Amino acid sequence: MTFKQKIHTHYLQLVQDRIDVFKDMIVALTEDSKNDAKGSAGDKHETALSMMHIEQEKLNRKLREVMDQKIVLDKIDAATIAETIIVGSLVKANGIYLYLSVALPKISIEGINIIALSPQSPLGNKLMGNSNGFTFEINGTKYLIEEIN
Repeated sequence: MTFKQKIHTHYLQLVQDRIDVFKDMIVALTEDSKNDAKGSAGDKHETALSMMHIEQEKLNRKLREVMDQKIVLDKIDAATIAETIIVGSLVKANGIYLYLSVALPKISIEGINIIALSPQSPLGNKLMGNSNGFTFEINGTKYLIEEIN
């Protein structure tokens, strides 16, 4: 497995773990609301159910966001290496490894830090379509694309 494939697999697992957590939380909240409905009456009961419903909506929204991230990651073939930067490229710029996919937390693989960023982010947008040796500036910082995988 290549370094880029390890990164991709790690991010896929991270996103799948988030999906599982949100699904579990939604199920638990649904169970709580069913149990609460059996044993309560009055205004307190209505308020509790309303709060649970609001929380469930929030969780469903977050679940949809994470599932959208998984859809993007699922479309990436980590074995592909392009001459220019595309979605799924692992780019080394200024000694920093950037994985163009979706915005996700920084991870460390084999002691190397990797930042996953969206192609729609300012940095991701500047990188897209460029190749080795390209230089650009964002917020006063100059970047040099050193390597594309």
